[in-house]
This record gives sequence, C-alpha cells and structure tokens, in this order.
Amino acid sequence: MLFKRRLKPIASVELIPMIDVIFQLVVFFMVSSTFVITPGIDLHLPESVTAEPVVMSKIIITIVSSEEIYLNKKKGDLTTLGENLKKIGEQDSKKSKRSVIVQGDKNVSYSLMVHVLDILRENGFTGINLRMKQL
Repeated sequence: MLFKRRLKPIASVELIPMIDVIFQLVVFFMVSSTFVITPGIDLHLPESVTAEPVVMSKIIITIVSSEEIYLNKKKGDLTTLGENLKKIGEQDSKKSKRSVIVQGDKNVSYSLMVHVLDILRENGFTGINLRMKQL
C-alpha cells in the first residue's frame, strides 16, 4: 500500500532571512567604518553663524600659539613654517591657485593670524580658507 505525504517538501530557498542577514551586515560595516579616531590637537575653533563648507585641501595649517604651528601633522613654529611651505611649493608644480585650510584656536591673536596669512601669500598660496565651527 502506497501512502501519500501530507506535506510537500520545500525545494526553494527562502530569501527573506538571507536579506535580513545581509542588511544587518551592511549596517554593521557602515556604522563601524565611519568612526575614525585620529589623534588631534585640543583646539577650540571660533564659532560663526554664516560659515560655509569648503573643499578639503591636502594642506592644513593649525595655529595653537606662535611656538606651536602644525603644517598637516608636522609641528613647527613661525620660522619653520615658511621653510616648510617653500619645500611644498617646490614639489608642487601647479602654480595656478594652491589652496590651504587655516584653523586657529579662538585664543590666537589677530596679529599672529595675519602673520601666518602673510607667510602663506609670500609662498604663493592664494586659495586660503579659514576653518571655524558652524552654529
């Protein structure tokens, strides 16, 4: 005697659980890859209501004091800043509009900021962006 099966075997692949797992993996990697911790300088940027986003530059100058000025990650002072910018200018063949981002602590004096801007313009940097915190 031949018995009939009540339930038919499922021969298809369930896609809903697989999509759920893939979605969870995508969310996990998106969240874990956006937290990049970089060592930095304790800097309190001045605040502005009318601040605009600028295009990132490969050269960032951070002014903490006259004895502590960083060119990207390299620490220096006012005298070494001009020399280092001159070296970068010799390596960079594009002379049209070289851009740089200047970020200074809000306690930095105005005269120091102007002095750094003078050094930048003497070395051919005309696209100077001042970084600040937007309110």
